[in-house]
Amino acid sequence: MMPAFCPDDVSPGEKAVYTAFRESGETDNWVVLHSLGIADHVRQVEGEADFVVIIPNTGILIIEVKSHQSIDRRADGSWKLGNDAPTARGPFQQASEAMHSLRAYLRQKRVDLRSVPMLSAVWFTGVRARTMLPPNPEWHDWQVLDSEDLKAAPAAVVRTLTAGTKHLDGKIKYFSYGGVGPDGETADRVARLLRPKFELATVAGDRRRAHKTQLVSFIEEQFLALDAVAENRSVLFAGPAGTGKTFLAMESARREVATGKQGRLLCFNRFLGKRLVADMADLDGLTVGTFHQELLRLAGLHHAPNNPTRGFWREELPERALETLINSGPASANDFLIVDEIQDIATEQYLDVLDLMVDGGLKDGRVLLFGDFERQAIFENETGRERLRARTPHLTSHKLIHNCRNLPRIGYQVNLLCDLQPGYQRFRRPDDGIDPTFRQYRAGQDQSALLAAAIRELRNEGYELNEIVVLSPHRDYSTAATTNEQWLRQILKAADGLPARPGQVQYSTIHAFKGLEAPAVVVTDLDRQVAAIENFDSLLYIGLTRATDRLIALIETNTLRKAVGGTA
Repeated sequence: MMPAFCPDDVSPGEKAVYTAFRESGETDNWVVLHSLGIADHVRQVEGEADFVVIIPNTGILIIEVKSHQSIDRRADGSWKLGNDAPTARGPFQQASEAMHSLRAYLRQKRVDLRSVPMLSAVWFTGVRARTMLPPNPEWHDWQVLDSEDLKAAPAAVVRTLTAGTKHLDGKIKYFSYGGVGPDGETADRVARLLRPKFELATVAGDRRRAHKTQLVSFIEEQFLALDAVAENRSVLFAGPAGTGKTFLAMESARREVATGKQGRLLCFNRFLGKRLVADMADLDGLTVGTFHQELLRLAGLHHAPNNPTRGFWREELPERALETLINSGPASANDFLIVDEIQDIATEQYLDVLDLMVDGGLKDGRVLLFGDFERQAIFENETGRERLRARTPHLTSHKLIHNCRNLPRIGYQVNLLCDLQPGYQRFRRPDDGIDPTFRQYRAGQDQSALLAAAIRELRNEGYELNEIVVLSPHRDYSTAATTNEQWLRQILKAADGLPARPGQVQYSTIHAFKGLEAPAVVVTDLDRQVAAIENFDSLLYIGLTRATDRLIALIETNTLRKAVGGTA
């Protein structure tokens, strides 16, 4: 289907025909062009063909769609379709003119149409026109399709082309002798000639600029959420990935500092912490970094010990930081505390430390928290939200439901595969008609060839290599880290939290990339049965939502089957 989505502003009939073609399993080798503009029309300054269906070894059918609930051919020859004003130019004439316009264009391009049935038809999607319309010398019976044909759209098109070919056989000697076309190569050429002639594709640079403009607009709208709760001492902004929580955390910090206050802006993820430090470097009076970096600073440590245990991070380090805060007294408490990714920090030990970081504590202090309690709490259990409410009794909640990061089709797939409840309810970015791609592999299969093909596909679409990120649940055993494919080894570079250089594709664990995003993302090694992968559902959710525009996932066959509701 070209384009790959049906615009909202087309007629109900066009939507019905589009859906009938798209959902049929009998059109795999067809090319269907929808709403094809005709610059050089035989009658008008310009025109349009509702559908151009190109079927190899069968023919080309130009379809005019009419979705009216009533058809009236008057005595004076005019047409009255539904509530439209009467017109002398009927739908069959419209279809024929579009067909002749396209035929003339293809002949100019030296396309051999001698044995190619190129025909026109009218599809009345709201009525049973095949029985309603009386015989008329202005059209052939086989040129009429109606509401009943929507039940088997491919068969109806083939029926029309077959009857039309028989008609041409009776008019043109030896027309179908030796078979009819177009052959596969000619069909592809016709599609390539027609699409560039009448449609413009967005180039990569324009797409990037549009995305940046969209993000600025969306975040400005979300700033209204900050204004709405400006008078509350403590607020929890909760929402799924991509709803603008980090942007809101940064803006809230700027607003607090602008009033002369001092405070902390903390997050959980190391790479996100680097980004926050870089973006907020111009603000005096603001301590920025990860929560654990702040713990190390308070504990008087320049870095963590070699091979630190889980107990060091969760018990020993917070105890040492807590001791420093207690000994320092009120001097260590700031005017405000802002925490992003709070879902991963909401343990009793960590909350004890946060309580002493802000004047008035969690109970009465100026505390702004941002978190995703859908599936991003991969380091903490589901009781974190209840702990927050117990420690912060005056906490006001603000729910974020508008996805402003991902294109809608990415978000819809995440809702489905990750079973989000309620998940994404609204999207701020317009649909570009490109579905995420899920490529299956067998358990234990080397995914290098699939990964190389995915990166090349994205590059051919216009993405720079440094706009592509490869993510995996694994660190040392990921496809990107272990591949022997020469080209991949040349372009792949382990992410370090800094922007990728031109010609490089960064790869990272999903854990490390949490809180960040990239224009194009390839997620590899998605196999639920691998014992080393904990919290698979959360990692799947986080990995898929990192992509703003293009998503390709390499997923084990049984894992995909289970994700869409089947049995592994």
